Amino acid sequence: MSEFDKVIGHTQVISYFQKAIAQDKLAHSYIITGEKGSGKKLLTGLFAKTLQCEAQGVEPCGECRSCKQSESGNQPDIIWVTHEKPGSIGVDDVRDQLVGDIMIKPYSSRYKIYIVDEAEKLTVQAQNALLKTIEEPPAYGIIIFLTTNVEMFLPTIVSRCVNLNLYPLASGLVKTYLMEELKVPDYKADVCVAFSQGNMGKAIQLAKSAEFDAVKTRFIRLIKNIDNVEYSEILQTISDAGSEGFGLEDYLDLILIWYRDVLFYKATHSVEGLVFREEVAAIQAVAGGTSYEGIEEIVRAIETSKVRINANVNEEIVTELMFSKIKENQND
Repeated sequence: MSEFDKVIGHTQVISYFQKAIAQDKLAHSYIITGEKGSGKKLLTGLFAKTLQCEAQGVEPCGECRSCKQSESGNQPDIIWVTHEKPGSIGVDDVRDQLVGDIMIKPYSSRYKIYIVDEAEKLTVQAQNALLKTIEEPPAYGIIIFLTTNVEMFLPTIVSRCVNLNLYPLASGLVKTYLMEELKVPDYKADVCVAFSQGNMGKAIQLAKSAEFDAVKTRFIRLIKNIDNVEYSEILQTISDAGSEGFGLEDYLDLILIWYRDVLFYKATHSVEGLVFREEVAAIQAVAGGTSYEGIEEIVRAIETSKVRINANVNEEIVTELMFSKIKENQND
């Protein structure tokens, strides 16, 4: 099995890379967009490893000196740009590690490849400092930006790069991998698949996480008793999840999956297709006592809350407004 065959999904991007290599039609700059855990670093690492492979094929041979250096993280002509400030990649970072360095010819390979992870953190000044290098790169230079949000780039940068998107994987593909490769039970795989929304990295992380099981158990206890739960208890439950590595946005995803189950059951009266099917009695009760309009209002409130969290609105205010909407519309 080739190394690219080990990647789950993203066949269009892999095919694009291999065709570009085969036809010697490589771009000098790429933007690869996908959410955290989507496989950006894995695919980019394989692309860079293939480009530097001494066999010069569309797959890394895995045997040559360059491939072994890539595997150990010591390939001198594959440079991962780092940054000291966690929230931004500044002018000094790109000047010192990329703009100034790219003019030095490769040490031992055909190309000199620069990979900028978390590139959405590039400041406007840093992007402007990169512009001339992107416009007039040396023949051996390749720059790859990895980002969760291409909208954070200046239009002048985006227009000069090849843009590739890593889309969510099909649910069946993710579930099959979890069950066959990780031996995850069917019911747990369904929750991980729904929660990860096509993100294989996130699904694997959840499947292996004992903390996620504890968070899910507390969530179910809270949501089943939502009419009688005080707001302070809601905040405490979410805070406990945060201490185990799960933020408010993760909790919102769980709530959204729950009410989508409620809506699904109300419309179909079928247990098959429910993510939380082990809680079918509670789901039946909510579905029976809540109108379609009420459920849809709750789903809209959760989706609005996710947007507000991404816009850095105060989390406590967002949480209070959302749970007020849930209590107002459940059992209406």
